[in-house]
Amino acid sequence: MKNVKNGVDEYIQGFPKEIQEILQLVRHTIKKAAPEAEETISYAVPTFKLHGILVHFAAFKNHIGFYALPSGNNAFTKELSGYTTGKGSVQFPIDKPMPLELIAKIVKFRVSENIDKATAKKQSKKKS
Repeated sequence: MKNVKNGVDEYIQGFPKEIQEILQLVRHTIKKAAPEAEETISYAVPTFKLHGILVHFAAFKNHIGFYALPSGNNAFTKELSGYTTGKGSVQFPIDKPMPLELIAKIVKFRVSENIDKATAKKQSKKKS
């Protein structure tokens, strides 16, 4: 089996040095906000999982794509209003500072959301 950590490292190493530095900042921010999360490659991009997918991130020509699923975006609509967003995605421009505090808040929200879902699922199984 391929070492997943190396997969994320390989992904990051595939970009120019200045982009690698941004990706490492985003990666470190996610790890710090969700220390129990598993790092993997999913949909060909770095992904963090804890009771399901938490977030994905990826580099593009002019932005870092951050994917916190629709619920992550919906919970932070006001904070994300200055960025290009999609249903479950947000584009952070490469030529601007990464909003690391916002990324951490979104990740913590997603951790809480996934833990709540996992707990509810366990409780409903106990009842049946």
